[in-house]
Amino acid sequence: MKVEESPCHYSWLKSPRWRGKPMEVGPLARVLMMYATGDAQARELVDSSLSLLKLDQRALFSTLGRTLARALETKILCDNLQSWYDRLVANIKQGDTRTFNERYFDPAYWPKEGKGIGIMEAPRGALGHWIVMKDGLIDNYQCVVPTTWNAGPRDPNGQTGAYEAALQDNHTLVDQAQPLEILRTLHSFDPCLACAVHLMDAHGNEQLKVKIR
Repeated sequence: MKVEESPCHYSWLKSPRWRGKPMEVGPLARVLMMYATGDAQARELVDSSLSLLKLDQRALFSTLGRTLARALETKILCDNLQSWYDRLVANIKQGDTRTFNERYFDPAYWPKEGKGIGIMEAPRGALGHWIVMKDGLIDNYQCVVPTTWNAGPRDPNGQTGAYEAALQDNHTLVDQAQPLEILRTLHSFDPCLACAVHLMDAHGNEQLKVKIR
């Protein structure tokens, strides 16, 4: 993954790219992946929903599709909760009651030097944290949160992030003084700007480039 500071002056966000390409993360991306890999439940839910709405698969790549995907993913999660809970109870009955490795919570075992990476799929999408420890203290810390992926502005190669690309789809504003259509599209990503905003200098100058391997 490559993270670059954008030359644009309308955002404080980074512009992460995967293999040089912008990515949208979140429920729509996950539902599309399940659909594309043949997950039976995802296919049935997507196909039946599109049929009910009298839409084809292209409609998924829209504000409506993003909102629909969030609802369908919730349905999939709810349908599987009982099974996951039953398996958890079965593990506990078999004696598996461990919830964490105590050594990692004991300062005596903390390394003085080291690097750590934490990557997971959060409700809003792909989430990554990187840390460097030096002399027992945090020397460098970096995070790329789902909103960074989606809201990141145009990069030096002119590629737009997911927000900007979604707004280029010829939105018709009923009332330009109250652009609810634009807000509806942005809200479909469930933004969390407090996590994603990063500062630049007072003149908007590029300060650094960060590469994460």
